[in-house]
Amino acid sequence: MKKVLLAIVLILCVIATGNAQTIRNTSNSAIATIDEKGVVRNDGNSFVAKIESNGVIRDRNNSYLGKIESDGRIRDRNNSCLGKIESDGKVRDCNNHLLGKVESDGTVRDSNNHTLGTAKGVPQQYAVLFFFFKIF
Repeated sequence: MKKVLLAIVLILCVIATGNAQTIRNTSNSAIATIDEKGVVRNDGNSFVAKIESNGVIRDRNNSYLGKIESDGRIRDRNNSCLGKIESDGKVRDCNNHLLGKVESDGTVRDSNNHTLGTAKGVPQQYAVLFFFFKIF
């Protein structure tokens, strides 16, 4: 129940801001934005995908790409488990191997604690899609 509430709160935080949140690489260059409606755009401002309020992810043609489940599991278009984000921000694959972590300040690190980029103000689940599962 706590994880479901956390996911809802994080999504509402993005919606409440009314602004697009930026995902940046290690060079601090913007690689994507996510707006208050869950629309994901690349660094050229082209529509890439939409993350719906129920966790479903769709591409520009409205085709199903995957889903972020309420328990933190992330599934691809074939419903195969890609991994999971835990309530503390740790990211694991489906075999429970640690892939990295999304810190509370938005810093994204790999399992060796190397910084991969930042996603300040972006829900952890969304950052995970970019840095660990390349779902877009």
